[in-house]
Amino acid sequence: MDHRSVADVAKTLDHAVLKPEFSRDDLAKHAAMCVARGVGCLCVRSVDVAAAATLVAGSPVVVASVIGFPHGAQRPEVKALESRLAIADGARELDMVMNVAALKSGDEAAVRDDIAAVVAAAKPQGVVVKVILETCYLTLAEIATACRLAESAGADFVKTSTGFGVKASGPTGATPEAVQVMLDTVGGRLQVKASGGIRTWDDAVRYLDMGCTRIGVGDAAAILDGGPAKGDAAY
Repeated sequence: MDHRSVADVAKTLDHAVLKPEFSRDDLAKHAAMCVARGVGCLCVRSVDVAAAATLVAGSPVVVASVIGFPHGAQRPEVKALESRLAIADGARELDMVMNVAALKSGDEAAVRDDIAAVVAAAKPQGVVVKVILETCYLTLAEIATACRLAESAGADFVKTSTGFGVKASGPTGATPEAVQVMLDTVGGRLQVKASGGIRTWDDAVRYLDMGCTRIGVGDAAAILDGGPAKGDAAY
């Protein structure tokens, strides 16, 4: 389809199975697709980690758990406990939602401490931490600040969006402008994941070409087949 192979792009995809109505059968179908298509990571609700780990066992697919999803409004101790339980169930990566309200309030210490609580649970186990900024609610300056706080707290990645953010005007997922600020602020030290509203091969490759190393999607199979993602997947 262009300069990147399907197999190489597949390895960069984090395929999300996060909708509240998804059943165990849905999880099994998505997991089987990830294994069959060589998708790098299956990202699931924390209650689904144990099942997901069993479903992809023996394959290269890594299981990630969301933490503090989708609004990031839990106390740091709660996010840390959710992290420890997810890791015990088999998660090798954690996609945590930062405390958006604290950032909007200018309480940088609260934002940093919140991320650090998850990092403290993850790092001794060799587990990767991605911090979801929910960029649709932030100014470009706030995005840069959030990136710096994630770095100082010891995170491995910054990530644009949950895919569930709501905004009356403008995009609610990844945008090139937000991603560029993230790359300019921490690129080369932290990795950057674009997610939210990425539904085509061209969209995915555009963000990879910018410098992202992971792409969050809700329909990896359609993207890898070169077509638009089907349905109304928020992710």
